[in-house]
Amino acid sequence: MATDFAADIDAIQRLDAVPRILEVVCRSTGMGFAAIARVTDDRWICCAVRDEISFGLKPGDELKLQTTICNETRQSHQAVVIEHIAKDKDYSRHPTPAMYGFQSYISMPIILADGSMFGTLCAIDPRPARLSPEIIQTFKLFAELIASQLNSAQSLAASEAVLLGERQVSELREQFIAVLGHDLRNPLASMAAGTRILTRVKSKKEITEIAALMQTTINRMSRLIDNVLDFARGRLGGGLTLQRSTKEPIDQILNQVVAELRSSHLDRAIETNFHLTETVNCDGQRIGQLFSNLLGNAITHGSPDKPIIVHATTQDQTFELSVANSGDPILPAAMAQLFQPFYRGNVRHSLQGLGLGLYIASEIARAHGGTLDVNSSADETRFTFRMPTN
Repeated sequence: MATDFAADIDAIQRLDAVPRILEVVCRSTGMGFAAIARVTDDRWICCAVRDEISFGLKPGDELKLQTTICNETRQSHQAVVIEHIAKDKDYSRHPTPAMYGFQSYISMPIILADGSMFGTLCAIDPRPARLSPEIIQTFKLFAELIASQLNSAQSLAASEAVLLGERQVSELREQFIAVLGHDLRNPLASMAAGTRILTRVKSKKEITEIAALMQTTINRMSRLIDNVLDFARGRLGGGLTLQRSTKEPIDQILNQVVAELRSSHLDRAIETNFHLTETVNCDGQRIGQLFSNLLGNAITHGSPDKPIIVHATTQDQTFELSVANSGDPILPAAMAQLFQPFYRGNVRHSLQGLGLGLYIASEIARAHGGTLDVNSSADETRFTFRMPTN
């Protein structure tokens, strides 16, 4: 059966998230060229592109398949990751890098629901690149997201009864991208702050302490990336999935979140009072995610000259966590929409986030069989999370 390449290009072009995905790919890797390609047994067709290095390809253009490393990806269905061609034992003599003039390369297969490969999400640059495990995992998530959207589009065309509507699919796509950006913002800011501090300190002890904090942040960021796809699938399946345990060090998780946000908001005072005497049967990483969202919300909307007050207690088989800030009260009309996705309220444009933090927090609370409430007055706004400890 002949491949309808025009339809394949159109299918990719109709995915609203594609330009944002390619932008994030370039920014996170430092590479100047990113593309989505349709790859068959004998053709390589560009479907979407972001070109910051004047490579010269545009949607619809074709490269000879045998001259691309995507051909190896097609044959193995495995990613190809090269940080520095000249130092890579497998590809230093490969003709493709010399032909196209690049030193760094990554190609991730886009695998459809039936196991076939649509093509690749790929990026190149004439300079070497640092491709961390987190960046590679992000590539994988994006490739899976593109495949998911292509699968949904094909199912819609075939009028399958099990499909969600086009509006729901679109919302899931946007939510996936937004959650990724939202949940990584605080850890990335903390790492950036740590990097700046490392350039100034001279004490080996200080360097070790900062490096340890940054490593912990990297680990948490990696876990968040792993959970994003679960979150998107959870929306399709009706909710978040949890990995609960009574061995989670809740106090350590809460303190880590506070340390991350303090390091990236040095001008804000955060006061904590933790009294945790009972074990809590919970998903610790999800609780950390909930807390990070509440604390980030307080920093964004609270008065900058007043401290943020955090309380956490366990009593009578109940875990309670509250975050309070001073500032303008939440208007009654906004209360009904406060925990809805993408709701950002009436705030200054410079402070507007993605409108997902409180929604994500409320979903985590619900998944734990708990509640997330808010009380707001002229004196303070307080969010309170409660859940049973067992």
